[in-house]
Amino acid sequence: MTDEKQKQRDSVRAPDPSDGPLTTDQGVAVEHTDDSLTVGDRGPTLLEDFHFREKITRFDHERIPERVVHARGAGAYGFFQPYASCADFTRAAFLQDPSLRTPVFVRFSTVQGPRGSADTVRDVRGFATKFYTPEGNYDLVGNNFPVFFIQDGIKFPDFVHAVKPEPHNEIPTGASAHDTLWDFVSLQPETLHTIMWLMSDRAIPRSYRMMQGFGVHTFRFVNAAGHGTFVKFHWKPKLGVHSLVWDEAQEIQGRDPDFNRRDLWDTIEAGQYPEWELGVQLIPEEDEHSFDFDLLDATKIVPEEQVPVRPIGRMVLNRNPDNFFAETEQVAFHTANVVPGIDFTNDPLLQARNFSYLDTQLLRLGGPNFAHIPVNRPVAGVRNNQRDGFHQEQIHTGTNYTPNSLGAGCPVLASTDAGAYRHLTEQVDGQKIRRRSPSFDNHYLQAALFWRSMSDWEQQHIIDAFRFELGKVSAKDVRARTVEQLTLVSADLAKAVAEGVGVHAPEGSQTPTPEPSPALSLENNKGDGSIATRQIAVLVTDGVDDAQVTALKEALTAEGAIVELLAPQDGTVRTAGGGTLPVDRALPTVAAVLYDAVLLPDGAQFSDDPVRRFVRNSYRHGKPIGAYGEAASALEELLPAAVTGPGVNDHGVITAPAGDDGFGTAFAAAVGKHRFWDRPPLA
Repeated sequence: MTDEKQKQRDSVRAPDPSDGPLTTDQGVAVEHTDDSLTVGDRGPTLLEDFHFREKITRFDHERIPERVVHARGAGAYGFFQPYASCADFTRAAFLQDPSLRTPVFVRFSTVQGPRGSADTVRDVRGFATKFYTPEGNYDLVGNNFPVFFIQDGIKFPDFVHAVKPEPHNEIPTGASAHDTLWDFVSLQPETLHTIMWLMSDRAIPRSYRMMQGFGVHTFRFVNAAGHGTFVKFHWKPKLGVHSLVWDEAQEIQGRDPDFNRRDLWDTIEAGQYPEWELGVQLIPEEDEHSFDFDLLDATKIVPEEQVPVRPIGRMVLNRNPDNFFAETEQVAFHTANVVPGIDFTNDPLLQARNFSYLDTQLLRLGGPNFAHIPVNRPVAGVRNNQRDGFHQEQIHTGTNYTPNSLGAGCPVLASTDAGAYRHLTEQVDGQKIRRRSPSFDNHYLQAALFWRSMSDWEQQHIIDAFRFELGKVSAKDVRARTVEQLTLVSADLAKAVAEGVGVHAPEGSQTPTPEPSPALSLENNKGDGSIATRQIAVLVTDGVDDAQVTALKEALTAEGAIVELLAPQDGTVRTAGGGTLPVDRALPTVAAVLYDAVLLPDGAQFSDDPVRRFVRNSYRHGKPIGAYGEAASALEELLPAAVTGPGVNDHGVITAPAGDDGFGTAFAAAVGKHRFWDRPPLA
């Protein structure tokens, strides 16, 4: 590099961080950057906190035009319908009439990666729902985890900078397995509960349609009498909660990086409409302080065993967008888009989001008129004195101020009786401080609760995930520091992780031992045994019994499964009766990781390596395997430890001789159980 070029680079290089203390953009020294300025320990965030506003504003404007987080997504339209009136606890109009269907748009997303990253990365998934209600748009902006990594929004830029690719080389894309994220985690114990979720199979959902959603924060319902009730929101998928395992998730990234996006689109196009139930946990205001954690702490859950989830309605997605950019890319969500009957709490992370989302849209969508974009446009009428700005589409006439007489005083102010929004009256007082409430201090108890609530196979997957992630961390002191933190969650977990990443796990630490919460385990969220939309591969070759294949396919399809015939080559295969059977796909274009179960029909030959690899990979990933007639003998040779004779065994392998009429029913029952982890290892 020439001296001139070096001078040019030096002239724009940022100051050395070690030259002095942390400052604002105006050069004002900062003594504290972990907590927003609030009224008292648990009060609202103050608008005068210039450090918070500058920090979050600069962060919101870091990327254009792509979202800084949640850049990669998929969306769909549908409707929400309440089961009964919810008037006892909220006046929200869309939750009153069980005959009313409220239009919705839902966007699912990953957090870390850019728009071009893969779907099946280990990451949090966004689950954002826009309700087009008669009282205005309501946005329930959540995730597939019920908790988040930080407690105060002022730390959001720090967390996202840490989880994003390394700043010097922009690597890795769509992944958390790198030094900066784990350095942050090892120094910020409030992250540990959500990190446990991130290391679990919850972070790699099988489908958006099989993924829970949560509002994360504690909100308030307010009824017509002005009485408030704390509320937590839960979306529960009708098909149950199902995940991938890390090994198949990585292979899918190469085989089909659009796996989740394609799955959502294809099932809606096929009329297999995804459905979720909306449930709420309701907590009387007088019980706010009755838990061993703070309700305003977004890193904590309210265990369902303490406050059961009450179902209040269902959501069905039944229409794909017409244009990805115009709708899915331009949809704008905001936690502060609420309707009468839904209000906020003083959760410091929620308070920050209520500022940040609008601020982000102003830059990303080119100005204040983004609500004119069709996907963002409310069905309720809009009348105000906001004017002009970038991309103004409306032609306004008349006055543009309030009060006025020249325009007959219009638009007039609404009354509460006429549906005006009114915030819940709440006394707020306290000293102006920058300090975290002591009630937010326990960072280990719920992380331990999550770990102790997992089944044996889920715990093993969590250990494997920690070993993979920390194994990608080059700084050994970061590995060791993270293991030290895990020791305060579970000594067994810390020891197992430490053995895999080459560090020592400290001994003698006291770890919490809360009672497990069965509701947290995937083992208890499998659904009702339906095989609807499950992808079943039928491996066919020359010599297959076409009548049997056709009968099995029709029976499985009648139960809602998606059945595809796969062969070593595309086109057709010759049947045992001398005819031909059309093939849906050739094996070289697909892989076992793209299917939920595999079926081996009578008469097919399984000596080819691609076929054998397909079956063995399905077995390794816990998927149901069925073999009929001659194929049962071939399967016994391929998986000698797994086949124990005709019938169904405990590890999801179903075999039957030719002519057994019960085979199809037994196979469908196994598919309804989804995965079988207690299997003999492959030879």
